[in-house]
Amino acid sequence: MILCEVRNRIGFITLNRPAALNALSLGMIKDLRSTLEQLACDSNINAVLIRGAGEKAFCAGGDIRAIYESYQNADALHREFFLTEYPLDYLMHSYPKPYIALIDGIIMGGGMGIAQGSRMRLAGERTRMAMPEVAIGFFPDVGASYFLSRLEGSLGAYLALTGVQIRAADALYVGLADAYLPRAGVDALDPELNALVWPDSRSADRAAIASLIQKLAVRDPPVAPLAQFRPAIDEHFAASSIPMILMSLEAEGRPQFLEWARSTLDLINTRSPTMLAVTLEQLKRGKSMTLAQCLRMELGMVRQSFMQGDFIEGVRAMIIDKDNAPEWHPQHIEEVTQEQVEEIFTDPWAGATHPLATLEGIRACN
Repeated sequence: MILCEVRNRIGFITLNRPAALNALSLGMIKDLRSTLEQLACDSNINAVLIRGAGEKAFCAGGDIRAIYESYQNADALHREFFLTEYPLDYLMHSYPKPYIALIDGIIMGGGMGIAQGSRMRLAGERTRMAMPEVAIGFFPDVGASYFLSRLEGSLGAYLALTGVQIRAADALYVGLADAYLPRAGVDALDPELNALVWPDSRSADRAAIASLIQKLAVRDPPVAPLAQFRPAIDEHFAASSIPMILMSLEAEGRPQFLEWARSTLDLINTRSPTMLAVTLEQLKRGKSMTLAQCLRMELGMVRQSFMQGDFIEGVRAMIIDKDNAPEWHPQHIEEVTQEQVEEIFTDPWAGATHPLATLEGIRACN
C-alpha cells in the first residue's frame, strides 16, 4: 500500500489505498517510515514527493475502524498504532531532504501529520482539509497541538473545535498550505520534476524545486472564504473556555456574521463536550511546547481518551453503526468539570520512561 518509484533523483511515494481514501493502516505507517528512511540515506536521491492514489484523497486519516475493532477485541493494535504513527510525524518535520506533499484531495487527521512537516504543501482544486476529530469524541492529534496552536489569531481554535472542512484558498490563508496548483499544474508536476536540471550544489536543491513550483502555481489564488469571517473568528474563539465561546457566538448580532455564528454554534453543539474542553486546553498548552513535547502529550491523551469513552462511542455512532447519535459522557458542556479535563492530560507513564522519550533523537538517516 506504499508505492515508491525513483525518477530523476526524486523518490515518488504514493499512498495506495484509494478505496479507503488512502487512510493509514499500521502496516502503511511502518512501510512509509521505512521507505522515507531508505530515501534519506540514498545519496542518489535529492528530494521526495508524497501523494495519494486515486482522484479523491491524499489521506483521509488513520484507519479508525481498525483502531475501534482492536480496542473492542482487547488486542494491541490500537496502542501500537499511535506509538508508531507519532515518530513518523516527527520524522516528517525533521526530514533532511526537500519533500513535496501534493495534497490535492481529502486530507484529514493522519494525512495532516504526514503533510504539515513539509514547506512545499501543494493544494489543488480537489483539496478538502480538516481536523475533524472532535466529531468522533477525540482531539486533533498527529502534532496538531503544535501546528494548529501556531496559526494566526484564533484560526487554530476555530478549525480544531468545529472540525470544519476547508478548501485550497482557505488552506493557504490559514497557513496550512504553501501553494495552489490548478488542475493543469498538478498534471504538469510529474513531467516538470522529471525534467528538472539539478544545481551543482545540493544546498540549492530546495530553491530549484521551489522555483519549479512557483512556475506551476497560481499567482493570485481564489479569495479565501474564511477571510470575511476572520474578525468574528478571532473575537469569539479567543474566549478562554468553551461555555464562553458559545456565549460569545450566541451574542453575535452583526448581520454579516449572524448566519455563520448560528451554523457554527449548531456544529459545535454536536461535538463531544469533554473533548471540546480538552482540545481548547490542548492548544493552550501546545503553543509553548516543542513538537516532541506536543507528541508526547498527545500520546498520553490518547491513552486517557480510550478510558474516558467518548472516542469509542463517537466511532461507533459515526463510523460503525452510523446512527449519528453518540451518547457523550457527559452530554452537556456545562457538566464538564476541570477535573475531567485535567484527567485527560494525566501522564500514564509518570515515574517511568515515556515511550517517546527519545523522539528528539530520531533521524531519517543515522
